[in-house]
Amino acid sequence: MRRQTFQKRCAGFGPVRIPATYIVYCMLNCMKMSEHPKPRIVIVGAGFGGIELAKALRGAPAEVLLIDRNNYHNFQPLMYQVATGGLEPDSIAYPVRRIFRRYPNVSCRMAEVGRVDWECNRLFTSIGTIAYDYLILATGSQTNYYNFESVKDRLLTLKGLPDALNIRSYVYQNLEKAIANYSGEPLEEIMNVAIVGGGPAGIELAGALAEMKRHVIPKDFPDLDTRKMSINLYQAGDRVLNAMSAEASEKALAYLQEMGVNVMLNARVASYEADEVLLEDGTRFPTDTVLWTAGVKAASPEGLPAACQRQGGRFGVDSFNRVEGLDRVFAIGDVASCETKENPRGLPMLAPVAQQQGRHLARNLKALLAEKPMEPFVYKDRGAMATVGRGRAVVDLPRWNLQGSFAWFIWMGVHIYSLVGFRNKLAALYHWAFNYLSYDRPLGLIIRPYRRNERGGAESGDPV
Repeated sequence: MRRQTFQKRCAGFGPVRIPATYIVYCMLNCMKMSEHPKPRIVIVGAGFGGIELAKALRGAPAEVLLIDRNNYHNFQPLMYQVATGGLEPDSIAYPVRRIFRRYPNVSCRMAEVGRVDWECNRLFTSIGTIAYDYLILATGSQTNYYNFESVKDRLLTLKGLPDALNIRSYVYQNLEKAIANYSGEPLEEIMNVAIVGGGPAGIELAGALAEMKRHVIPKDFPDLDTRKMSINLYQAGDRVLNAMSAEASEKALAYLQEMGVNVMLNARVASYEADEVLLEDGTRFPTDTVLWTAGVKAASPEGLPAACQRQGGRFGVDSFNRVEGLDRVFAIGDVASCETKENPRGLPMLAPVAQQQGRHLARNLKALLAEKPMEPFVYKDRGAMATVGRGRAVVDLPRWNLQGSFAWFIWMGVHIYSLVGFRNKLAALYHWAFNYLSYDRPLGLIIRPYRRNERGGAESGDPV
């Protein structure tokens, strides 16, 4: 009956002819819809490990989604240069989307991850729920305040570009306050700087501030008596740069002392209250500015089983960087505790570790997609380096230990090469060349004033 009705309705139009091209299009479309969708690989974190992993997955038979709370990749080793006016923020940051413009299988989302539902293979984020076939956590690290959480709002840290800009603004604001002398505070308290932590970030900040005190502040603030400004670095251990060789540690200490930095070894900070740093031995140091570089911990998302968590918030991983007990979740970089006989506490939280893990995991994921066996990860230690100031650096290579100007040029070359984007490389080279020739840091702009969150009656923490 329906067929007769249809024929009657079409009788006035004659025979219906369908173009052959349309038939072919429909067939191809049906075939495409019948295919299984490509597996989705979700990477959380656009740091060194996440960027290397996403790059190495170019052309892989998978859909790659890169998620980060920021829309830029930040070159963290040079943030102290932004904090002390040596570089602008856009010299060490690069838009993530621009990195992957020519990566057709890589897409990016700006979002914060709240929790991982590993049982249902999905993420709960600020932009909704995201499903995955394979999840890679490359979330990096965050500041570890230890038992100083109660006063953390009065400490300045250096874990992101906003932190670097806060330090720069606050230092220059205090210099303006000191020269106007309107607050009634002692000049020493306003101008003094305390740095807690003698790792690479701590000594690099101390050296840069010492150069500012010697070469920049007398030019920009000629009426200020810089002799009233003290830069103190407090290290709980018996030497700075614990992760490097003893030779590098001794040389870095000598450089800092030559530049006028007061380095306090075996000095545990007991509390910071009433604008005074108090040590375990009762020593007090008046200062408005405390730069906290004493340690970091993993920035691990919630939701994974407690059994796979390790010290410092890291996740235990096997030799394939797969989170222990989870088949479809991997972790690389600072958030991964890759424990071996040589490194029973896990690999160091360094950029080269994350980069090597990212590249290796990309090969393993491709093998996994091709149903081939994965290969275990082996870290190749190519050395470490740190700079204290102009012409002063220490470099530990597998066969040689270098110090001085030659080491500084090696440090500069490696960091310029590692920056993302030709413009960033050129900008960094220009600013460093200018600073090298003029002994100046011309970027002392207070673009956004920083106001410290004063919390009266803050409790002091235990010694660190």
